[in-house]
Amino acid sequence: MSKQKSVFETLSAVNVNDKVEKKGKLSYLSWAWAWGEVKKRYPDADYWYYKDDETKLPMSFVSEVGGFCYTSVTINGNTLPMWLPILDNRNQTAMKPNAFQINSTLMRCLTKNLAMHGLGHYIYAGEDLPAQESKPQLTKSDLLAVLKGTKENAREVLTSYEVNDEYKQQIINKFK
Repeated sequence: MSKQKSVFETLSAVNVNDKVEKKGKLSYLSWAWAWGEVKKRYPDADYWYYKDDETKLPMSFVSEVGGFCYTSVTINGNTLPMWLPILDNRNQTAMKPNAFQINSTLMRCLTKNLAMHGLGHYIYAGEDLPAQESKPQLTKSDLLAVLKGTKENAREVLTSYEVNDEYKQQIINKFK
């Protein structure tokens, strides 16, 4: 019986590259797509955003520092909080944030929150692709079976297994 994958293992295996948008040197993941991918896998997932008790705005503000938005995401009973500063279109602190800047920050914060759960976290780590599960190592007995098989079998083994250089060369020589 196989062990059930954790939320992080499941979400971090999702390749989000075709949904990443570039703005200058920064990469952004569409919040709508990210939330949709999470809900497909975890229909009970939920998120929350902070509202200031006095202003009722979904942000806090500190004079001479700027504004901040806060979200939390709960998946399978695990809640992770996140925050982001409110930035302008040049990624500078917005000292007088407008509604668009607040909304954009909330949605970027939600997406960052989803990355904390695994979805697209490799973007924040500066990686190009999600971590791949390691391939099984080709053993001597596996090699002997491959050498008795067909070229198609050999091709499949070379893509499905971690094959050391010596075994790889024997397979190549056999099926030239």
